[in-house]
Amino acid sequence: MPISDLITLLAAGLLGGVVNSLAGGGSFITFPTLLFVGVPPIAANASNTFAACAGYISGTWALRSEFTQSKSELLKLTLISAVGGGVGAYLLTQTSDTEFRGAIPWLLLFATVIFIFGNQMNATLQHWANKNKHASTIQHILIMGLFIGVSIYGGFFNAGLGIITLSYLSLAGFKNINEMNALKLLYSSSISLCAIVLFIWNDLIVWPEMLTLLVGTLIGGYLAGHLSRKLPQIWVRRAIIVASTGITGYFFIAG
Repeated sequence: MPISDLITLLAAGLLGGVVNSLAGGGSFITFPTLLFVGVPPIAANASNTFAACAGYISGTWALRSEFTQSKSELLKLTLISAVGGGVGAYLLTQTSDTEFRGAIPWLLLFATVIFIFGNQMNATLQHWANKNKHASTIQHILIMGLFIGVSIYGGFFNAGLGIITLSYLSLAGFKNINEMNALKLLYSSSISLCAIVLFIWNDLIVWPEMLTLLVGTLIGGYLAGHLSRKLPQIWVRRAIIVASTGITGYFFIAG
């Protein structure tokens, strides 16, 4: 791997790790960077999932005290998310690079819209749910269906997974942001781990590029612990919106 690519990936990993820790959305940086250095689309997605997973696992361990659900409920949802992640990864292995490249702009657009308008969507749906108490059974079925959909999405395409998972948790009625972050990381870990097994089995990981990105992500996540006390999250959020919108537009134009 050329030294210029190594430096580029390391820098992207550092920035992506910081962004993931502060607000989520680091894959909007790391995934396009893998494409930029010449990694094929499907391999870039698989390698990005692997690199991000280390941060998911370490974050889950750090926030393990925040879980309030029963162990049986956590285990059930974790297993469901793992199966969904495996289904999404399997679908990816059945997709050609050309087909996946064509889907990238739409997947990025979906994740970007959720990131920008997720809070308003959540507020609207919660308002509807509160006014329709008799629809609780239907709501529960829909929420579970959404969870399965989120898990499949995460196995197929890692970018935006944390943001979409937080949106699901908000719709599911969670209020405590620390618990939501802990659950987001737990489910992202199980989705990604199951997907990674299939990615390795199908030889989709580009190891030198992935390991360089992983090192940067871990360092960036650690540094973000200090930055988070000084940098207003609204600034980070606005920067991600600008970056994700620009990157999405680029992929639509570049095709």
